[in-house]
Amino acid sequence: MGTMTDATLSSHQPAPQNASAGTGTTGGRGTILVINGPNLNLLGTREPEKYGTSTLADVEQLAAKAAGAHGFTVECVQSNHEGVLLDAIHAARTNAVGIVLNAGAFTHTSVALRDALAAVQLPAVEVHITNVHQREEFRHHSYLSPVCAAVIVGAGVFGYKLAIDYLAEAL
Repeated sequence: MGTMTDATLSSHQPAPQNASAGTGTTGGRGTILVINGPNLNLLGTREPEKYGTSTLADVEQLAAKAAGAHGFTVECVQSNHEGVLLDAIHAARTNAVGIVLNAGAFTHTSVALRDALAAVQLPAVEVHITNVHQREEFRHHSYLSPVCAAVIVGAGVFGYKLAIDYLAEAL
């Protein structure tokens, strides 16, 4: 896995299938998996007028801080490959207590991600940095929303904190 920080943040790689729930220095309540899909590795430089100037590293630090404030750790995974995201969701069955997911464009196309979320039966929050309902028509439909406990759109990267705050109350 990636380098760990004081809030037990791992970078960009899915956890091994047999990993146990994170119980780092501030993670007594378990681990929240934060998944970012395609093109989110380009945050900070990708269309800053839509997505802002925060980088993926900034998002991961924000998530780690928010989780730590509630006694959780985070594991962060970003991939442009659907199978990597599926493997991370599957692994969450044994090493996470909840999921925050910004699947990017896969939100609108992936029945496989929808089925994986339904199969693991963990509370999940769908996050979108932009308000997808103010964008192109094809972005208005989500395959993931029906199997997520909550959906946060248009709050910028602050949406990740809101998602973690929601999970902290729900768990």
